[in-house]
Amino acid sequence: MAITLKEVAERAGVSRSAVSRTFTDGASVSEKMRRKVEKAARDLGYSPNALASSLTTGRTKLIGLISNNFHNPIFLQVFDLFTRGLQDRGLRPLLVNLSDETDPEASVRMLRQYSVDGAVVASSTLSPEFAKAFRDAGVPVVHSFGRHSSTPQVHVVGIDNVECGRMAARTLVERGYKRIGFLGGPQNATSTQDRFSGFMSELEKVRGLTLSHSFAEAYSFNAGRAEMMRLLGSKPAEAYFCGDDVLSIGVLSAISESGLSVPGDIGLIGLNDMEMAGWQNIDLTTIHQPIRQIVNSSIELMVAMLDEPDRYPEARIFPCSIVERGTLRPLGF
Repeated sequence: MAITLKEVAERAGVSRSAVSRTFTDGASVSEKMRRKVEKAARDLGYSPNALASSLTTGRTKLIGLISNNFHNPIFLQVFDLFTRGLQDRGLRPLLVNLSDETDPEASVRMLRQYSVDGAVVASSTLSPEFAKAFRDAGVPVVHSFGRHSSTPQVHVVGIDNVECGRMAARTLVERGYKRIGFLGGPQNATSTQDRFSGFMSELEKVRGLTLSHSFAEAYSFNAGRAEMMRLLGSKPAEAYFCGDDVLSIGVLSAISESGLSVPGDIGLIGLNDMEMAGWQNIDLTTIHQPIRQIVNSSIELMVAMLDEPDRYPEARIFPCSIVERGTLRPLGF
């Protein structure tokens, strides 16, 4: 049977309220009393009941971690970093899979039923209004990988996707490509829209180029592969910015199956720099997104908001960089 708070109190020779205060964050207890109670708890193998503690403190320490793209392997890394980072700070992640749900009200209702202390929307595809719904409901929220804004309505941590599009465009032009294509994720995703906008605006400054664009149904291997197979049925571009690593890997598969080579026949550049992109059989040239820094910064903001719920919203934007590998022709080609 589980050891009770009463048994710890008897072992330590103190009152039950003294034991309760010892295991309540912020409660007043002397160092001598704390040592006595903690020793008794260790000797008995006692662990405080988190649910019971929440009734006393009014805090569950639950943080809703919300996403809508579990098909993209990059989110295995994102969730690993988030869950470990939250747990290291004494918080408990509650993972929410939105699937195709785009109505924030359903998510808000569910998380309020669990009395979460805050929510992290970890998505580059959801609109800013999704995270704003949590703020309007009085739930502290951070939008990780969200859309950059100079006047954010909630805390946003991520990258400048428009600038990433420009980076990809400059990289392809520097390598002498003339027929250049954009193969993005779902057209209604904010990240796709911004990457496409930056990419095309940069290329429109350059004369003598032939530009094309298309969109996959999702940020997934199968969607990238299917869209590239369709494009290969006509005259494909010389090089593509795929807007996402997992799309790029699907595209690479389609090109290989069609008897063409990368970068000999078609060049590719992705975005994210997921671990798989560096595998020897993939060797994808890509744009590095500093995922670890984005996650750590998001957690830092969430912890601060738990103590200061009315903290003024800020946007934290991290720079990206080109990772040279083997799917583009070399400079000076």
